[in-house]
Order: sequence, then structure tokens, then C-alpha cells
Amino acid sequence: MAAIQSLLRRDRLWTFHGGIHVPDEKALSNGRAVEMMPLPERLVIPLQQHIGATARPVVNVGERILKGQLLAQAEGYVSACIHASSSGTLVAIEPHPVPHPSGLSALCAVIETDGEDTWCELPEPMTQYAQLDPSEIRERIRWAGVVGLGGASFPTSVKLNPGPDQRIRTLIINGAECEPYITCDDLLMRERAGDILAGARIMHHLLGGPRILIGIEDNKPEAFEAMRFALAETDMRSHTEIRSIPTLYPSGGEKQLIRILTGEEVPTHAIPARIGIVCQNVGSAAAVAEAVLEGRPLISRVVAVTGRAIAEPRNLEVRIGTPVSDLIAHCGGYRERPRKLVCGGPMMGFEIAHPEIPVTKPANCVLALTEAEAPDPGPALACIRCGRCAEVCPAKLLPQQLYWHARAKDLDRVQDYNLFDCIECGCCAQVCPSHIPLVQYYRYAKNEVWAREEEKRKAELARTRHEAKQTRLERQERERKARLRRKKESLEASPGKSQTDQDAKKAAIEAAKQRAAAKKAAAAKAEETDDA
Repeated sequence: MAAIQSLLRRDRLWTFHGGIHVPDEKALSNGRAVEMMPLPERLVIPLQQHIGATARPVVNVGERILKGQLLAQAEGYVSACIHASSSGTLVAIEPHPVPHPSGLSALCAVIETDGEDTWCELPEPMTQYAQLDPSEIRERIRWAGVVGLGGASFPTSVKLNPGPDQRIRTLIINGAECEPYITCDDLLMRERAGDILAGARIMHHLLGGPRILIGIEDNKPEAFEAMRFALAETDMRSHTEIRSIPTLYPSGGEKQLIRILTGEEVPTHAIPARIGIVCQNVGSAAAVAEAVLEGRPLISRVVAVTGRAIAEPRNLEVRIGTPVSDLIAHCGGYRERPRKLVCGGPMMGFEIAHPEIPVTKPANCVLALTEAEAPDPGPALACIRCGRCAEVCPAKLLPQQLYWHARAKDLDRVQDYNLFDCIECGCCAQVCPSHIPLVQYYRYAKNEVWAREEEKRKAELARTRHEAKQTRLERQERERKARLRRKKESLEASPGKSQTDQDAKKAAIEAAKQRAAAKKAAAAKAEETDDA
């Protein structure tokens, strides 16, 4: 403890509430360099790999596709473009199982690769980006489909546009990677520290020149030294600090890392930009550098394939859309039959139902856990009100009350206890002596609240449309009555003219009758003449 306090003082760090120490298990996969995953025979590329609206397809089935080609255009402000990660033929755009806790399918572009890996024509690099308007650079990042690669997958272009009235004082580059087993960011910092700093420099320019803080947990000394050495070779030293932070889960959570590095806390229901801070993952920073300086879209990422059930755990550079089963096969297959296969880490990840699901942008780890690593906890027992969950909650919530109200489906009360401040880190479930799957209850409650809000939105929209229709009908009826009233008033205001019009009409009718009679008489006379 004394050593930790000394480190906190030396690096000007703070602490957050709660958190737990868990075996990091990172040595399983961080001992060898990142390898390039071979090109798969088939790529299944989901059209939604980000928070926000699903991208709109801009290609047709049967079309020849090139590597880096735009497959789907971002639809709406909060969305991200999707690109082909290799060349081949687009054989389908159809639903396919994707990495998601629900296990449901989503719309995907399926490409049969041709083995040539041929690039399409890419946009010109923005090497002189400092002379360009920031909106042009953000548009390039949006086009490249860059999202948060730490797991949240929020579109980076949106995050880098806090608005003209919001001054950003601090840019945080998140290299904590606090969850056990996951080592993709560790290896990325070791091998591509220069790219990460180049991306940080671009974001520094877009955000108006804030200070840059890079946080790395102290169980990654090689990554820390690689980043420190790369920084020494740049002109960013005057406004950039790299800080080693104590290893404590979940120090890599956005709000927790902000607290550790700055001492500030993000208010409830607010985003970090509200207090002048933007936080980006190291992978996102490297992707921004590729998009701006090389004109390349985000079509691959580093994925840790690990767990004691994997024969040869390692980190792979994987094309987006590659089946998980291909990654496992490349790592030698299974050492023993896994008890469960997880996308993500053991704390915040979710079990994979289909090994054929594709790697997506936020998929940072494929984890095959043995029976010993993930033993069956047995049926959940009754809550004993021990309070351990509240002690370790990094968001300072009351998990016990959240659980009760979520279980009772009391959605109003569960929101009263700030359900949406829960980051689903799993600390509460980890220490629960009754083995209650608390996070599952919170996810359920969040989904129910979202569904209810969507129903309210639809009902409000229907009510608004009905009221608009009624207003329109009432207006039309008022206008019709007003026209009749004006006509009547006009007739009453000029009776002489009205009588003259009536007389003229009668005279015209009488004249018409006389002409018809004369015509009839003439016809009869002509007939008599013919008979004679």
C-alpha cells in the first residue's frame, strides 16, 4: 500500500471508489509478437459494428469488391462506414449471427475472397492536416469508419466534435487495458507506439490543443517504455505525459481512468466532454493515424486469442469479418474442450453461441476458458445483504437495490438508483457470495427501459400525428365555413345586383326555349315540304 501511495504522489494520480484485484492472466498471450492472420475464404462483415444507426449498403450482390472499398455508408450523424477487408465477390447481403450478448443475427455483407487481396483506389493522404479545416479531417475519420476499439465502438468522428462552445482541456489516451487475459492494446503499444502518438497528435489538433495524458497500467512495463521512448522522439513532450497507473480493475473504464489521471468526476447522465475531457483508446488513435496519414479505412484490428483451452495463445492482426473459428484454428485449435467461448474478457465479455461469428471492430479478444478457469458456480442463492457489491462498485451505485428492483421489473425505481451509470464491469457479480448474475439483471433492466422509452416515443409520435390530422381537418372545416359565410354576406350586401343576375338568367333560359321551339317548327315544316 505504501508503494502505491508513493506512486500516486509521484505521478499525480488519484483513486476511484471500489474496484477489485483479479489475476491478470496476461502472460498467456503477451510473450510473442503480433502475427498477421491469413486471408480467410469467406468474410462476413456486419453492417453495424458501432453505436448508432446501421450503415446503408451501397454495393450489390454479385459485384466484384476490392479491399478497402466502401460497402455501407454511414446513415445519420451517429453511425460509421463499413469497408471490405479484402477483395473478392459479394455473394450475399443477409442476416448472420454476430457478436452480441443477445445471440441474435444482423445484416451482413458476405464476401467470397479471391486470394488476391487487391486494394481499391484510396483517397489522398492528409499529411499536411494541420493546414486543413478540422471538419475535413473529421469527415475523413468518419469515412474511414473509425470507432472506439476499447469495446464501446462509439464513432470517433462524433467524439472528436464536441462543438464550438465546448472547450476541451484534456485528451486522455487509454492504454490501461485492465481486464484479465486481454493483451491486444499491450502489444499494439509495444509495436506501434509511433502510430498511436501520431493519432494522438491529430486528435490534439482537432480538439484545439489540449494537454495529452496517456494512462498505462503498471503490469505493462514494456508498453510503457515503448511509448515513453517514442514520445522522446517527437515534439509532443511539452504537452504530453505518459503515466503508469496501479493495476486495479476496472481502471480502464472511461470515467475511472479520468478520475485516476485528473482527479475529476464525470457527472451522472453526462459525457466527459461536459467537463472538458475526451478519452480515446490507443487502438482508435492508431486507426485515426492510418485514416488521415495513409488514407486507409479501418478494416482490421489486433485480437488476443487466449485462455488455457487454446493450444497456442497469441495476438493476431485480423481482418474484420474473419470467422472466430479461423482464429482458433490458426492458434493450434483447442488444448482441451473449453467450458465456454467468450467474445471479450471474462468480466465484461459475453459467451459466443456460434463459433462461426465474425470478428468485428470492437472484438478485442476471443477467450476459450477451461473448467478450472470458469467453474460452474451453481444455482444463484438468495441475497444475504452483505454489501460487498456496493463496496467494490466503481460507479458508487447500490447494486443490491438495483438487483431487487430489476428483478421486480420496477423500471421507475431502478432508474431512481441511476441504473444507466452502471458500466457493467462485473465487479459486483465477482464478489457476490450468492453467485447472483447481477450484471445480467442490469442489462435486462436497461433493455426494458430502452424498449419502454421506444414505445413511449412511438406513442408520442402517433399522438402528435393524430393531433396534427385533427388540427388540419378542423382548419379545413373552418375555411369551408368561412367561404360559405363570405359568399352569403356578399349576396346579402348587394341584393340589386343579385336580382339583376337572376333576371338575366331567366331571360337567357327563355331565349333558349324560344330558339329550341323555332328550330323544332322549322324541322316540321321541312318535313311537310318533302312529303309534298
